[in-house]
Amino acid sequence: MNEVKNPKKPLIYYYGVAMMVLMVFNFLAMPWLSQRQIREVDYGTFMEMTEEKNVGRVKLQENQILFTDKEETQVFKTGLMNDPELIYRLKDSGAAFTSEIVEEMSPFLSILLSWVLPIVLFVGLGQLMSKKLMEKMGGGPNSMMFGMGKSNAKVYVRSSEGIKFSDVAGEDEAKENLAEIVDYLHTPDKYKEIGASMPKGILLAGPPGTGKTMLAKAVAGEASVPFFSMSGSEFVEMFVGMGASKVRDLFKQAKEKAPCIVFIDEIDAIGKKRDGQVGGNDEREQTLNQLLTEMDGFEGNNGVIILAATNRPESLDPALTRPGRFDRRVPVELPDLKGREEILKVHAKKIKLSEDADFKQIARMASGASGAELANIINEAALRAVRDGRKFATQSDLEESIEVVIAGYQKKNAILTDKEKWTIAYHEIGHALVAARQTNSAPVQKITIIPRTSGALGYTMQVEEGNHYLMTKEEIENKIATYTGGRAAEEVIFGTSSTGASNDIEQATKLARAMITRYGMSKDFDMVALETVTNQYLGGDASLACSAETQAQIDRQVVELVRRQHEKAATILLEAREKLDELAKYLYDKETITGEEFMAILNG
Repeated sequence: MNEVKNPKKPLIYYYGVAMMVLMVFNFLAMPWLSQRQIREVDYGTFMEMTEEKNVGRVKLQENQILFTDKEETQVFKTGLMNDPELIYRLKDSGAAFTSEIVEEMSPFLSILLSWVLPIVLFVGLGQLMSKKLMEKMGGGPNSMMFGMGKSNAKVYVRSSEGIKFSDVAGEDEAKENLAEIVDYLHTPDKYKEIGASMPKGILLAGPPGTGKTMLAKAVAGEASVPFFSMSGSEFVEMFVGMGASKVRDLFKQAKEKAPCIVFIDEIDAIGKKRDGQVGGNDEREQTLNQLLTEMDGFEGNNGVIILAATNRPESLDPALTRPGRFDRRVPVELPDLKGREEILKVHAKKIKLSEDADFKQIARMASGASGAELANIINEAALRAVRDGRKFATQSDLEESIEVVIAGYQKKNAILTDKEKWTIAYHEIGHALVAARQTNSAPVQKITIIPRTSGALGYTMQVEEGNHYLMTKEEIENKIATYTGGRAAEEVIFGTSSTGASNDIEQATKLARAMITRYGMSKDFDMVALETVTNQYLGGDASLACSAETQAQIDRQVVELVRRQHEKAATILLEAREKLDELAKYLYDKETITGEEFMAILNG
């Protein structure tokens, strides 16, 4: 995409140039102008002019002598010498002594050159620059100073090198919705013939890194119409009313170039719900009100289609998301297994890759990854190949890059004691063994006890065989038991516990609480929602919506649920004590083992 950039130098820049001109004039030109009527000569010349009786008037000062010629057309200056006969010679020459002589410059001329002329130059140059700048920015003489009321939207035109829909994978439904918009802009007649009209606004909502901005760029690459791009935060100014002015200017430009597309990224910066509290952000509310008016006011907005992206759709004002403004909401969710595989293939075109690369296996291992994370995985694989001195990336590079994105790089300088290494080995085998002995658990892909830069001293990777959209109560309980398997193994073998289970405890507690408060899997509370979740695309902040007595009852049930699964994990490990020891010793020696090696020993 080729960007048509607006002038970036504000008006204050040109006033600064005028100030510099003024300073140069005062420091360089003024001294020269003030001295241009006086001619400095040596004392000998003064003596010769006295002898020739060519001296008109004379003024003796403490350190110099000022005098004129006989016709008084020129003022001369010379230094004062120890000459006792000077007064008599001057008298004989007919010179007139005076206290007033032709001054260096008249007071009027001095004021004119020192103040009036620089001010006139300064104001005139500033007005000229202001006029030129406003003409370039499309404003008139009454436009806001420094461009604060002007929209600084980036304008893109069609380019053969831009992003196309073919460059965006894993979001087929979103592409279909946006492709329809592009088709309408290209051939509006077939839609008008049946009486159909395109949505005025399309809201792209989803987690970070799923490709919302990239989809907007693909629209710009596909459409042969002007494309305005602006971030929601760019509307918010220090002064109240400036954001609304920017909205008006943006839509004014868009209407002039209709049909066109306007893309507002992170629209929640200006589109939050209006709570009506005293002391709220008046600037943001005025900006939102202006946006609402422009999108669906008395004046039609024909030919202007609004695209917007956000991670927090639930925080948007209902007046903004109603039909007639943002008519269509397009979810841009995390990709499924097939989507991850397609995204990996798109990004793999940018690097040199060996023929044995299995994208389906990598897609399974990268469960829950966003498009941005998958792109990072491909790039990390290429970087690893370069570090190892190879010309192309391999399957092992891709698998290692997943671990880098998930857990960080290997800590090569981390030195564990022998006891710590044994503890970590039993801990990780405990997780894997409990998972393998339970039904409805994901198969183990890899186990390692090599510390990572994320702080993990080891981890067990489980990989689902396919897409998994629902989880039963039994599956969640098995998962909690798997989380507790590491601590259970430490207790079974060493009779104590370590700090290595902190993340396991957090995950197990989170799942157990969700079973009771959100999924209705408790007999005591039945299908009652006891917890609300906000910011679902940004981690999901949960808050209880019940009485203190109910909260205490929830806490007791969470503790009891985790305790039961912990005891189940310990029972599984005690029954498989021999395999636990054998696998832990094998992991201790190898440090990293695959799922196939693990299952071969377990079933051997």
